[in-house]
Amino acid sequence: MDLTDITNIKKTLKAFGVHTKKDLGQHFLIDEKALDLIVESANLTKLDRVIEVGPGMGILTRELCKKAGTVIAVELDTTMLTVVKTACIKYNNLTVENHDILKFETSTLGQYKVVSNLPYYITSPTIRKFLEVDNKPEELVLLVQREVAERISAKPSRMSILSVSVQFYGSPEIIGIVPRTSFYPAPRVDSAIIKIKVYKEPLFKVETKLFFRIVKSGFGEKRKQLINSLSGGMKISRDEAERWLTQAKIDSQMRAEALSMTDWDKLYQTYVELFGEES
Repeated sequence: MDLTDITNIKKTLKAFGVHTKKDLGQHFLIDEKALDLIVESANLTKLDRVIEVGPGMGILTRELCKKAGTVIAVELDTTMLTVVKTACIKYNNLTVENHDILKFETSTLGQYKVVSNLPYYITSPTIRKFLEVDNKPEELVLLVQREVAERISAKPSRMSILSVSVQFYGSPEIIGIVPRTSFYPAPRVDSAIIKIKVYKEPLFKVETKLFFRIVKSGFGEKRKQLINSLSGGMKISRDEAERWLTQAKIDSQMRAEALSMTDWDKLYQTYVELFGEES
């Protein structure tokens, strides 16, 4: 059955007595070109293990099963489990698990990729989970809200805590824009396919907790100059913040969104030199 056809989707949902849940961000992809682009971007082979988050009706799941060696679809909504299993009944390389993805264990998976049409409401927590676990994926190919994709892949002048957090662990690239009309039911915003190639090691050798404490301090108050936001966030005097920024060769009047990843590393390294890692 063609699950990119809205009539078939409605019939299938009705047959299983299932209703889409707005609170779970259920918007089914009905654009075959976008579907193909997601799968192509993942460069899957029969040697790959894939985690799909929120398979819904199994539209993307079926395409993943055709290309990958193993697919693990993690679905929170129990009412959708039978739907996706039925849609993919002929594929014996699929496992459907009823889990909260934020509690899903990855330590025993070996190498894997994450490919998913992510529900909007768990986009940031899911990305953060897979980038922070010990056994990280090789890459993530995700269909997410366009605004989120643009924030993740932002360059200096438009950086945010989210972009720094993702770019610390991997290299993001927007593959394509997917309009809201490509979904049923249609969301209120457009989406984008983003690919994050995960580094084997984080971008910098730092103590992660302190590094992100500095980042969060820098972004602590929007539009504040660094000297003020870092002074308040790191609980140091304005003179100490001035000395810190001067030694890092960063203009104290700059704002956090203008800093590059290298600038954040300079701030971290200089902070440790001046105040120590335990400060």
